[in-house]
Amino acid sequence: MCLHKMANQTQKMVYKLVLTGGPCGGKTTGQSRLCTFFENLGWKVFRVPETATVLLSGGVKFADLTPDEARSVTGDVCQTACKLCTAAAVAQATQGSSATKFQENLLKTMIQIENTFFELGRTCQRNCLIICDRGAMDASAFISKEKWEAMLNANSWNSVELRDNRYNHIVHMVSAANGAEDFYSTEDHACRSEGVELARELDYNAAAAWIGHPYFDVIDNSTDFDKKMNRLIACVCQKIGIETGDRLNVNSKKRKFLVKGPLPPDSEFPAFQDFDVVHNYLQSDVRKAQVRLRKRGQKGHWSYIHTLRKFHPSNGQSVEVRTQLTHRDYLNMLPQRDDAHFTIFKKRRCFIFNNQYYQLDIYRQPTHPRCRGLVLLETYSAAYDQDSLLATLPKFLTIEREVTGDPAFSMYNLSLKEDWKTSKRYYAGQKDAGTECHGQAKWSLNGHADKHNGHACKVNGHGEKLNGHAKVNGCGENVNGHHENGVNGRHDTLDGHSMDLPSPKIPKKVAVKI
Repeated sequence: MCLHKMANQTQKMVYKLVLTGGPCGGKTTGQSRLCTFFENLGWKVFRVPETATVLLSGGVKFADLTPDEARSVTGDVCQTACKLCTAAAVAQATQGSSATKFQENLLKTMIQIENTFFELGRTCQRNCLIICDRGAMDASAFISKEKWEAMLNANSWNSVELRDNRYNHIVHMVSAANGAEDFYSTEDHACRSEGVELARELDYNAAAAWIGHPYFDVIDNSTDFDKKMNRLIACVCQKIGIETGDRLNVNSKKRKFLVKGPLPPDSEFPAFQDFDVVHNYLQSDVRKAQVRLRKRGQKGHWSYIHTLRKFHPSNGQSVEVRTQLTHRDYLNMLPQRDDAHFTIFKKRRCFIFNNQYYQLDIYRQPTHPRCRGLVLLETYSAAYDQDSLLATLPKFLTIEREVTGDPAFSMYNLSLKEDWKTSKRYYAGQKDAGTECHGQAKWSLNGHADKHNGHACKVNGHGEKLNGHAKVNGCGENVNGHHENGVNGRHDTLDGHSMDLPSPKIPKKVAVKI
């Protein structure tokens, strides 16, 4: 394995990852694969055991907690206490008052066990990955919303702290019962056929419990199992900022779509979480870098993120470093706001549709007139055919067109106070599929596009430029001071990843060849 350092890192990283999902989703194998991969990189890896499994191994029987439920539990799951059926037992047995209290104690136990591992990670001298087999919000999947809210209030907990601020990244491993049924039914367990439907329900509930986490990814069964594991590793590496080369490349990228209003009523959406989001761009002494603060919250509880987005000097790829902040850090950085940008206010709606995770950003006033009524839908997809991709999008939304890579829909440009035609700050995006460019990033700074490695960007083999911008597909048209190219251009990373760093510094990036 050949490692290549791409940037300096002066602070170690502690990355808290939750693997969740329904029965037979690949969590156990995924933990093992992640552990091997990151230990080979020199990281320390801690694996936090599933609390329910720990308690089961100590003699706890969920059916004993609610005798009325014992018949249904033993009727739908096997008698060998296989791990596949543990979640089914939990789901069916945690309905009575004694079981609800047990679920509360289970969550307290989980938090204490996790805190022990988090402290070990904090004192570790190496970069540290902490993999949690399920997390705090999974408990909400097994009790009613009313009982969950009562539990939070009784313990002075809130969902923003348990879901958003406690963990850096959530990955939901979709159950084989949802999309790979043949493999589910041939596993070594003695479940009846009804277990497949129950597993699907458990899988959906586990995913719904985490809707709203800013860094939430769903790994479905659209590929074979080995590729599913590779997609898991690639997903985690992408969020942390580790390059994995071609071996884990799954051709997935962020896609952005313009949504036509008015939006349908809330009743037409699947289960969702709404957040208030505030973005402020900061002044930066780093050339060709975007620095911003984000405040995101629900019901008066907030999380704070500092993001530094810059381009690697040799390959021009966009690198984002996200650092979780305290409220005090946020207030201290806020005076560094860049007066050239408006503050951006949004309502962000997060939901899952057809095993795909979506974020719907609804821009709010006050803002620049160009943002009025603007609604953007974002997701990750590896689909090449645009028609096929559009066919899978939520049917209850009216999609006007895809705007992936279109600088006119970059939040950085949308927040500019200056007119785009005359602005020297306008960012024209990265190269797209038809562009050959050493530096890849094109900035309209000082009235001209930057050259990289001494060369101007070439489009379709030609080096022609028009008014400081490269021609696209042989055309030299400029729209509002930027080239007209709406698809497969720059990938603005929004809610990309979070790093547990004490200060917002550039992390080490590693290219891995296996």
